[in-house]
Amino acid sequence: MTDNLPTIGWIGAGRMGTQLIQRLLHAGYDVAVYNRTAAKVQPLVDAGATHVARPVDLTDRDIVFSMVSADKDLESVLLGAEGLLTGTSSPRILADVSTVSMVTSERVRAAASERGTEFLATPVSGNPAVIAAGKLTVAASGPRTVFDEVEPILQVFGRGVTYVGEGEVARLVKIAHNVFLGVVTQSLAEITVLAEKGGVSRAAFLAFLNESVMGSIFTGYKTPAFVSLDFTPTFTMPLLQKDFDLGLDAAYRLGAPMPVASATRQIVAQQVGEGNTESDFATLLLGVARGAGLDLQPENADVTDGLQD
Repeated sequence: MTDNLPTIGWIGAGRMGTQLIQRLLHAGYDVAVYNRTAAKVQPLVDAGATHVARPVDLTDRDIVFSMVSADKDLESVLLGAEGLLTGTSSPRILADVSTVSMVTSERVRAAASERGTEFLATPVSGNPAVIAAGKLTVAASGPRTVFDEVEPILQVFGRGVTYVGEGEVARLVKIAHNVFLGVVTQSLAEITVLAEKGGVSRAAFLAFLNESVMGSIFTGYKTPAFVSLDFTPTFTMPLLQKDFDLGLDAAYRLGAPMPVASATRQIVAQQVGEGNTESDFATLLLGVARGAGLDLQPENADVTDGLQD
């Protein structure tokens, strides 16, 4: 442990949070962790982290990160009973990694400010596999001086950190990103089914696409799921629907028409209504295939996600 590194508290040890905590531990940071399900913290304790029983027990940390699923969860761990911002003292800096609304972010920022705690919004783009490959990216907003102090820690998360401005604008950046994620996946599913119905294997079509100017890190990453039909969740339909709703709400408030996003949101909502709540959102492919009268089968092809290239 390097003596001059700040101490870190972390709220939320889900799939993403666990991997980010592991990266911090590997970088030499002293990390204390709270998670609603305490048993999930044990592997992190084995790796050198400290476990605390309540969010409020992290107030002695220099910087506390929170990473939870939704607005209500963030308000609970920060402002609810035994929340981080309810004790006799508060951490100097709070950085939230969750994808939540700008309204909730503003509420948390105000509560933190009342207690003398600086607040950064630091949502991330990626999933556990992306983190493992060192390719996670971060958008950050809040006071520039606070960002400059926290940036070295954020750099541990992955490959890129972008300061996007004051206040809650990082929330808008992340929400816009996730809306694009859903729209791109739906479009990718449609063109892949079109090619297969015309006699082209999914593996061959996606190999061509990924080498073209239209290919991307994301299309390469989703290729194995589309080819093998392995939909182990990285991001589920209900979470995607939540982000579409956040994005469309922002679009309404800002007067920005989003017709393609609106149509895709309805497709996602239908999937959720039909019970598709546990599988990966790449199962949008299956819905398109059903509409085209195709019974998709796994293809035995040698494809990679491209993350290690």
